[in-house]
Amino acid sequence: MLLAPGAHATSVAATLDILDAARHMASRLGQPGPRWTVVSATGGSVPLSNGLSITTQPLPRRLPPGRPTWVVPGLGMTGGRQAAALLAEPGTQAAIGWLQRAAAQGSTIAASCSGVLVLAHAGLLQGRRATISWWLAALLRRMAPACQVDEMRMVIEDGPVITAGAAFAQIDLMLWLLRRQFGQGLSEAVARVLLIDGRQLQSPYIDQTMVNAGHQLLARIEARVRATLPQAPTVQALADALAMSPRTLSRQVRLATGRSPLALIQSVRLACARALLEGSGLSVEEVAHRVGYGDATALRRLMKKSYGATPRQMRPGAAQPQQAMARPARRAAVPAASRPRARPSSAPARAPVQA
Repeated sequence: MLLAPGAHATSVAATLDILDAARHMASRLGQPGPRWTVVSATGGSVPLSNGLSITTQPLPRRLPPGRPTWVVPGLGMTGGRQAAALLAEPGTQAAIGWLQRAAAQGSTIAASCSGVLVLAHAGLLQGRRATISWWLAALLRRMAPACQVDEMRMVIEDGPVITAGAAFAQIDLMLWLLRRQFGQGLSEAVARVLLIDGRQLQSPYIDQTMVNAGHQLLARIEARVRATLPQAPTVQALADALAMSPRTLSRQVRLATGRSPLALIQSVRLACARALLEGSGLSVEEVAHRVGYGDATALRRLMKKSYGATPRQMRPGAAQPQQAMARPARRAAVPAASRPRARPSSAPARAPVQA
């Protein structure tokens, strides 16, 4: 696990607890388990978020043999300015250089939350698909325009690079890596012992209004769509209302969100439907009518696709279906990490696995 100053304490702790549980469960199952090392640019105590710290080993002078997996937890940040400051830290810059060397050697690189920005800064996302915390997706698009950002997904694997969503998606990332390296059986055993549900999507958690509020054009589009419901505007009507051509509208929306204007209109309608389902006693059919769908069937289909749940499951107190655990497209070696303690970890040594 490769740490930069300011790493999310929850992500670091979750990584180490999951790896420790995996080691014990692997012993019970009679199969190999993970080994790990926690490293930083200079070693010693590394400050984490919220005043916590962890003891680390210094990065070795040479890349370790065996192409270990490097795991990079997210950094504690709330926006672009803070991201720029943290990425400019000497410790983060040293980590970026090391990741570039490891990637050139053929190692697997994994990151979650704002740790994905570290990968982008290292140039590792060019021409690849990636995910990140949904509220950082616009920043990642600006930092890595050649990266195909899909903030709807919880974990995305593209070749040797694996990315995950917000801070607690580090849990999903580690289960993914365990499954990839040691098989479905060990990953599921760890999930059962630690009471972890597998999740495939971030989309149920996305606050579309919060996303749009940070962008003037998107906020205007959302306001226009909400004002015209149940008659959702066409792309042409929306472009006319905003005094621009449909082509310009499409280009600007795609640049900001990675999606088409039609997809943005759809997301606003679904957000309105969700709010009605959660905050009113209206029937599913009436909700569908109020957001412009001819019948409830279309609403059910779109909500299932976007949120992984039916309209009735969006009601307060409704039982949420457990999403099937995401499976990696193919297997590959996974590194291991070490648990945060006031003293150096006693975990068995291995070529450093970064998290």
